[in-house]
Amino acid sequence: MFETLTERFAEVFRRMSGRGRITEQNVEDAIRDVRRALLEADVHYQVARDFCDAVVAKAAGTEVIKSLHPGQLMVKIVHDELTELMGPVDSRIYYVSPPPTIIMMAGLQGSGKTTTCGKLAKYVTAQGKRPVLVACDLQRPAAVDQLAIVAEQAGAPVFRIEDEKNPVKVARKSISWAQDNECDVAILDTAGRLHIDEEMMKQAEDIAKAVSPHQIYLICDSMTGQDAVNSAKEFNDRLELDGIILTKFDSDARGGAALSIKGVTGKPIKFIGVGEKLDKIEEFHPDRMAGRILGMGDVVTLVEKAQKEFGEEQAARMQEKMAKGRFTLTDFLAQIKQMQKLGPLKDIMKLIPGMGDQMEAMKSEGNELKSMEAVISSMTQAERDDPGTIEASRRRRIAKGSGTEPQDVSGLVKSFSQASSMMKHMAGMGTGDRMRFAQQMGQMTAGGAMPRFKVKQRSRRLTKKDRAKKKKGRKGKRK
Repeated sequence: MFETLTERFAEVFRRMSGRGRITEQNVEDAIRDVRRALLEADVHYQVARDFCDAVVAKAAGTEVIKSLHPGQLMVKIVHDELTELMGPVDSRIYYVSPPPTIIMMAGLQGSGKTTTCGKLAKYVTAQGKRPVLVACDLQRPAAVDQLAIVAEQAGAPVFRIEDEKNPVKVARKSISWAQDNECDVAILDTAGRLHIDEEMMKQAEDIAKAVSPHQIYLICDSMTGQDAVNSAKEFNDRLELDGIILTKFDSDARGGAALSIKGVTGKPIKFIGVGEKLDKIEEFHPDRMAGRILGMGDVVTLVEKAQKEFGEEQAARMQEKMAKGRFTLTDFLAQIKQMQKLGPLKDIMKLIPGMGDQMEAMKSEGNELKSMEAVISSMTQAERDDPGTIEASRRRRIAKGSGTEPQDVSGLVKSFSQASSMMKHMAGMGTGDRMRFAQQMGQMTAGGAMPRFKVKQRSRRLTKKDRAKKKKGRKGKRK
């Protein structure tokens, strides 16, 4: 998500950074391009207009035109405004005492509501709580059976009443059942529709009145764009939502819903679904998301993913090496292999400042990784520890041993050096400094510093007929 928007923003800021001095007209042109980029990303027109007005006002107040680094200052202003547009957000679930904490899930059919119930159950389980999933969707065929399967996968019990047709009764009885069975959280899976209608809204209101949920979350499909925003507005008018959970955030959607929902409804995005598995749910952090949109990466989220997958100690070592720039090429390859466990490689590399553009260009990440491994394996230990010693003759030797080209070896070493240097410089920096270095990294690697490997083809032995044909061709040229 946001790939197109990120590219458009990068173009705008690259043009501004390339000017020694800028005029008011340059700023106006940049804002116009930003507005166009937002609208193309399916951002609500009013949200886009208000956002650009806020950027213009702040740019005038900070005297961007007189700044020595206008491009960098504009990036910071846009980052801050994006953060404000999507936030503030407190994704923590506040558990009540005595339990259970009641969480009501609402949404349209196909938005991923039932699966998200399982994800939320797994999320609260990781926090030491015992959830129960409550089957209040009595409209959709097999909805109760689907919830039971999801509950089993999440390791949570499911509350259901056979042959019951009234979801309000199910919801009410589930609370006393949760108390009797020492469940800390009751997650209510309510009925959805293909579109909003009065019957569905009335049913949701009745359930809310019957059990007084502590949190009401609306599940929205991020791929539906402005339809998700409109649904959120209508639900909020009737239910007074506490937050939104955006599903399919790992899709190719343009991202308009994520940037518009808070501005239109006033309700924040609490969580995002980033995959089909039940552990693929993340807390939503506006400042980190703003960094991703602007191509600055998101090292904090990367480390959190690593902590979940590899454990605290191993993740701490990874964070220290990344922050201090102490990578060797061996570490570089090992970390990339490890990060593959966290998800698609190109998605993970987007979280590393300066690396998103290169990985986006990859068409076959498996082949790229194999070529990188071949190049690194063809180096001596001394060369892996200090790539600066790799001069022309060594590049030729490494390329020959790995079946690649010398320029591929140079490209890999260059990418490694830039990423390592970037991490070292970003350690301990504030937001403004991190953005400046991310911008510089983006400019340095704009041409695609991550090497595009060209594997040498095996030479074929010529037949007697081929040799005669080749010899005849040479004679013809001499004539």
